[in-house]
Amino acid sequence: MTSVGLAANEEGLIRLLAQIVLFDGFDPLDAVAPYEVLAAGGVVADGALEVELVSAEGPRQVPSGMNLLALEATARLEPQRADLVVVPGAAGSLDGGDDGVREDSAPGLLARTLDTPLPGLLKEALDRPGLTVATVCGGSMVLAMAGLITGRPATTHHLGLEGLTATGAVAIDARVVEDGDLVTASSVTSGLDLGLYLLERELGPRVAHAAERLFAHERRGVVWRDTGSAPAVSL
Repeated sequence: MTSVGLAANEEGLIRLLAQIVLFDGFDPLDAVAPYEVLAAGGVVADGALEVELVSAEGPRQVPSGMNLLALEATARLEPQRADLVVVPGAAGSLDGGDDGVREDSAPGLLARTLDTPLPGLLKEALDRPGLTVATVCGGSMVLAMAGLITGRPATTHHLGLEGLTATGAVAIDARVVEDGDLVTASSVTSGLDLGLYLLERELGPRVAHAAERLFAHERRGVVWRDTGSAPAVSL
């Protein structure tokens, strides 16, 4: 559970702040699924968790990929203020194109974040003790391409696992992977599982269970951690 950057609400209770990052070309479900689960957890926990949509540039309307929709970032990503930072992946074409990666492809949109303030802010987030950085789908590739998770276990969409390995990260084919202050989730719908797991980590299993019942969604799979006995047989 996070231990720094906590604020007290009007009743004097400890409150956590989760910031969901939006960038041009983000995947809507990657952002909205954990946003709604975490927000529901905050309601269940009587205001113990606040959730906001942010961008690296500050308040603005942020277009998703594939012209699906736009969401309003209400604040700037602030690693010194947040306790949880969640980075979604991108929504784009799957075609690589004849001349390499297309700009409107998911990999192309993710690569464009490297030319924004986002990588620097994410480094600041990972460097801050007590803050948890989480990703959904291709969000881990933003960290990986910026050289921020070299040598660390992480997951992403199954189509991107080889790319994750190529960046120097340790690709794990699991629904959710935890490596201390880094929690990554695989495919688009895994944002639900990520949100519930973060609720359990930060606010406890009873709050997470209440949110699970509200959304009628049971978390899938084992959360992978680099602990315990290694399998003797590869399956």
